[in-house]
Amino acid sequence: MEISGGIQASLSGRYAIALFELARDERQLDPVAASLATLKQAIAESADFKALTSSPLVKRQDAGKALAALAPVLGLDRLTQNFLGVLARNGRLFQLSAIIRAFNTLLAAHKGETTAEVVSAHPLDAEQAEALKAKLKARFGRDVTMDLKVDPAILGGLIVRAGSTQIDGSIRTKLNTLAQAMKG
Repeated sequence: MEISGGIQASLSGRYAIALFELARDERQLDPVAASLATLKQAIAESADFKALTSSPLVKRQDAGKALAALAPVLGLDRLTQNFLGVLARNGRLFQLSAIIRAFNTLLAAHKGETTAEVVSAHPLDAEQAEALKAKLKARFGRDVTMDLKVDPAILGGLIVRAGSTQIDGSIRTKLNTLAQAMKG
């Protein structure tokens, strides 16, 4: 499998590659992906969990113990639990969000999919998400896994990033372009 130099070049990418290859070899890609999705959600929804993984004030040993206690509660698989222990011991928990993104990119490539980050001003409903997914599949010629994010600052429209391609149809960008044109 070809892995882009961008992923290999970053610290988080090297950890993601190690986790991906281990999960692939042990045929645990789906459980690890599910566990990482749970962790991503915990980081997004819990300020305490985010602080545990990103604060330099939390000692490595304390973070490792806390994660070991939380892992069964979160329903994390064994491989992901062990991986979190390695990250804690190496002082790399602050890289967890980037590792999850890189792992998901590797998983999508492995499955023959493209991962697209979609930013909208308001949450997309299921019908809108499916319609967008179909249009992106037609555009890229392969299945698309979407990472949906909400950013009210774009005012409306969408910003889609897939690999090196960015499609910016946000109202904020259109207004900025118009303002630049009016300045002359």
